[in-house]
This record gives sequence, C-alpha cells and structure tokens, in this order.
Amino acid sequence: MKNTEELLKRLGVDIDAGTLRLALTHRSYAYEQGGIPTNERLEFLGDSILGFSVTDALYRDNPDLSEGDLAKRRAAVVSTRALAGVARDLELGQYILLGQGEKLTNGKDKSSILADTTEALIGAVYLCHGMETARAMVMRLIGPLLRNAEALGAGTDWKTSIQEIAASRKLGDIHYEVTGSGPDHSRSFVAVLHIGDKAYGSGVGHSKKEAEQEAAAATWKIICPSGSTAAGA
Repeated sequence: MKNTEELLKRLGVDIDAGTLRLALTHRSYAYEQGGIPTNERLEFLGDSILGFSVTDALYRDNPDLSEGDLAKRRAAVVSTRALAGVARDLELGQYILLGQGEKLTNGKDKSSILADTTEALIGAVYLCHGMETARAMVMRLIGPLLRNAEALGAGTDWKTSIQEIAASRKLGDIHYEVTGSGPDHSRSFVAVLHIGDKAYGSGVGHSKKEAEQEAAAATWKIICPSGSTAAGA
C-alpha cells in the first residue's frame, strides 16, 4: 500500500495502521486476496456519523430553515458527488486498495468508490478516537460545502433540479446527448444537456448517469450563476 503519511496529514488525524488499511480495502481487492475483510462495515458506520454530524451542524446553524430545506441541504452535502469531490481534494484514490479489474477501469477515480471510502475513513476515525474527533474531521472536510450555497442549491439530484427550473421558466423540453469512447473495460462518456433547441452544460463520467449529472451541474451554473436555491429565481 502507498505510504499513507501524507493522507493522514490531509485528514488531520492519526489512524492506526491496521484500521487504516481496512478502511482503504475495497471489496474487489479483498476478493482477490482470498476474502479478507473489506471496508464496507466501516463505511456503514461512517455513513451514520457523517449524517449525524451534518444534520447537527445544519440544525444549529440554520434556525429559520424548514425541515424540508434542512433535508435537502443534508442530502446535497452527503451525496456521492459531494463526497467524491472531497475525496479527490484529498487525492484519496491513489491510496485505495483495488482489485485488478477496478484498476483497469480507473476505479481510483470512480465517484462511488471514492465516496464509500471517505465514509469508511470517517468510521475508522470514530473507532480510533471517538465521536468528537470524528465529527471534527467531518466538519473540516465538509464544512466548506455547508457554507457553499451553490453546492447546496440543487440538492442531491442536479438532473431533477434542472427539470424543475426549466419547467418553472418554460425553457422547453430537456434531453441529453451522450457519446461514449474507449475500450469496454475503460469507457468514458460525454453528455451535453439541451433545453429546447439550445445546448447548455456538458459533463464527463465513467457512466452515462454520471456524465448526465455533471452536465446538469454545469447547466445549473449557467442558468443560476449566483447559486440561487429558488427554482423560479
């Protein structure tokens, strides 16, 4: 495994070697090693800690927001897309233990794997240091997203948010033009979002769904450059 000293510095907390290795062990690697433990139990634990930490911060910092608005913001911050972004900032992909199949398909940059591993690391910190240290790390990593209105504006699903705003402004029908390239084991997709007869944002991903979400996110920035959360703004 790649030397993890730099990763621990970025996380701002120490994790013992055994627990850290477990947090970085993807099921594809575990299978190839004869069925050793994976990071999935730590992911389960970290998901709960992440959800509670974000919920607590949103509740305390936004006394005037309704339950529905709080839930939408929480969903945005703990989404796969948001967590994968945090993981990429940490350069986490290079540390994840992956099987050969995932390596060939660039698994170290797949949003789902990055997000799951981020949650596993949160679980690992909780086991090593307890709730307060784990929550403090979550706030260091996620705090900027909580303060970023643009990141929160479209909630957890950019595609749905674009549909809502396009309908409210009567911009026309939405469709995605998606093209794929590369060999079967390492496909890459490019999506362009069209509203009416006009092309807006584009996005790239390892799947059609991911590329479309990225295109929708790019379109949101074009339609709502101020990051407004109101569909009719």
